[in-house]
Amino acid sequence: MAPELHELLEEVTDEPSFLRFVQALREDFEADRAEAARLPPAPYSPGPLGWENVTIGAFLEAGAAWAEDTGERGLSANPWHRCATILYAGKIYE
Repeated sequence: MAPELHELLEEVTDEPSFLRFVQALREDFEADRAEAARLPPAPYSPGPLGWENVTIGAFLEAGAAWAEDTGERGLSANPWHRCATILYAGKIYE
């Protein structure tokens, strides 16, 4: 069984683990879109796997907004983990 996305996020410490996370995030997005095509969610609801932002623009805007809103609270000592967290926030942050 594949690790959950949030578990992979917690494992990000370097470039290889960051790239594994990015690949899993992409797969999660594709699975969300496939399931949404099969069973469309209610309007203004997240996708079946929790994707709030399904365009690249909305995804990037949400990740950047989360980073700005969390400021010092969201900082990680590891920049790879911080970048992965910003990308994860792009999935769920409204």
